[in-house]
Amino acid sequence: MEPLTEREIRAAFVNCSKGEAQRLSVPRDLADRPWDDLDFLGWRDPQAPDRAYLVTVLDGRTTGLALRASAPAFGQTRRSMCSMCLTSHTGGVSLMVAPRAGKAGKQGNSVGAYICGDLCCSLYVRGRKDAGAGARLHETITLEEKIRRTAGNVAAFIAKVTA
Repeated sequence: MEPLTEREIRAAFVNCSKGEAQRLSVPRDLADRPWDDLDFLGWRDPQAPDRAYLVTVLDGRTTGLALRASAPAFGQTRRSMCSMCLTSHTGGVSLMVAPRAGKAGKQGNSVGAYICGDLCCSLYVRGRKDAGAGARLHETITLEEKIRRTAGNVAAFIAKVTA
């Protein structure tokens, strides 16, 4: 993924108002992000832990989603799997809910998916971040195929939000 500026990020959101996009908390460490290893930029709002954001480039267009994350279950010991990167975590996967874009979102319709709570799917797939023993299942597909699958899952989620 190519590095994005704060202005590009704020202009990318499709499921919130322009005012909300201007007020959201954009990471201050954009220059330090591992852009070459990212399929999407994802982050949680440090001032509002239930808010998360996902921004990616689809078909040459930067697209962003505002998400609401479920609160982590207290003392959760069960493993859950991220629907984007297929990494298993103990307590590290959150239900992320995105209001649908346009009129449907204004009527309260939303789309949800179980996603890595830290939104670091790209780094888990590439082995740059470790989710612990048993987090990644043994697969016979190549790293490039895993990356394509993750990017496809993200694109499918965005398509559901924007449909």
